[in-house]
Amino acid sequence: MNIQPIHNDADLDRAFSRIEELWTVEDGTQQADELEVLSILVEKYEDEHYPVGPSDPVEAIKFRMEQQGLTQRDLEPFIGSSGRVSEVLNRKRKLSLRMIKRLHDGLKIPYESLLAG
Repeated sequence: MNIQPIHNDADLDRAFSRIEELWTVEDGTQQADELEVLSILVEKYEDEHYPVGPSDPVEAIKFRMEQQGLTQRDLEPFIGSSGRVSEVLNRKRKLSLRMIKRLHDGLKIPYESLLAG
């Protein structure tokens, strides 16, 4: 196992190439340990050099709807009337703090995603 820190994109490319080679190794082997360590290094480098900003609140809601097979009607207890749900999803109305709290409590959408507007 010859693991090096990732300092630049060339190092990142080498790490990705090695990860591809190791992708199908068996758990519990030295190669599996190498894969895990490389994955952690890649994640750290990407977090520092290619940060992903908070998601859009409407996209976070739509993502949760898709995950759980929800309809707009299912959002009414969290957002309000069907018209209000439609306004929020069409970006014609911003989420209120009350809506954000209900969406977080009821659908477990992270506050960070709902407040990022």
